[in-house]
Amino acid sequence: MHSFSVLATALLATVAIASPIEKRQIGANGTNPRQDDAALIEALILAPTAVERLSLLQPEDFIFDFLRATGNSTNTIGLGGRTVNADRTSFPALIGSGVSMTVGFLGPCGFNTPHIHPRSSEINIVAQGALVAEFTLENGLPTVVNPLTQWQMTVFPMGAMHTEFNPLCEPSVFVAGFADEDPGVQATTPTFFGFQSDIVRAALGGDGTVNGQDIDAFRTMIPRNVALGVDSCLEACGIQRR
Repeated sequence: MHSFSVLATALLATVAIASPIEKRQIGANGTNPRQDDAALIEALILAPTAVERLSLLQPEDFIFDFLRATGNSTNTIGLGGRTVNADRTSFPALIGSGVSMTVGFLGPCGFNTPHIHPRSSEINIVAQGALVAEFTLENGLPTVVNPLTQWQMTVFPMGAMHTEFNPLCEPSVFVAGFADEDPGVQATTPTFFGFQSDIVRAALGGDGTVNGQDIDAFRTMIPRNVALGVDSCLEACGIQRR
């Protein structure tokens, strides 16, 4: 009995010592203040074990608020809506997990312009409204087009050029999951027009199609991510192009 009481006392003392946890304040915008913390990110990447990596994090580090997240590494904002990314930079707690996520808030007739993710496939579920999802994987394969309603999901294979379009006159929300902490993104049209002018002219059919002055104008007008589009939707919803 004596040994049991000694053991119980020791365990209680241990709990008493371990229980006080210093609560760090969440940022004024509702997000973790260590978002984009380069020193923390480097330490997490270099940690030799999972135990050491997790010991660098506080409970609040495991929360990401998609509605109130701010910062250039997190938000991509366009005329037709915005996307919010939780990856290893904006949400360092993901380091070592092998996953990341994006939530897209698309306004009426808004669309996520064609792009690819070079390091991950994407699963995409409609949380609100509807989407038209399209992708093309490679030469020789047809474009896959699917209308999606709320709670329906699709998959975009890794490296496939794809886009999501909101055909409704009301907002849509999608949630995209990735099998990589840093799936990467390459916007197709700006990337193409980023090549040398001679290359772009040749690809578009020769000097008679696009001249250098036109290309420079296109480069400044092409949206990098979320845009307004599809004339029929704009007309149906009474939305004028900006």
